[in-house]
Amino acid sequence: MEIAVVERGGEICLELCPDSRHANLYSMAHGGVLTTMADTAMGAKCLELGKRVVTVSLTINFMHPIMTGTRIHTEASVLHDGHKTLVCECRIVDADGKLYAKADATFFVIALFDGQD
Repeated sequence: MEIAVVERGGEICLELCPDSRHANLYSMAHGGVLTTMADTAMGAKCLELGKRVVTVSLTINFMHPIMTGTRIHTEASVLHDGHKTLVCECRIVDADGKLYAKADATFFVIALFDGQD
């Protein structure tokens, strides 16, 4: 399964059930896959606020390995909504709410999104 965009509790999130394409040599989801999920989810939260952004910095902490076959999803939120920057966080969890990774990022606003393009 590829990364899917789903609605969960009124929020849009990314969902993935990693398989061998997403794994490292130890059959765990590769950190780069998880970082991409988190960055994309946080960027989407910024877009919901009508802001086009680019990532300035991103930090991710991995708490537990995610073995292939474990369905995970993102929970992203905006902590600071400024005129020039936004600060977000993203949790990567399973259906039971077990926290596997947490990311924090700062985004630079490059334009406002008017929905016309």
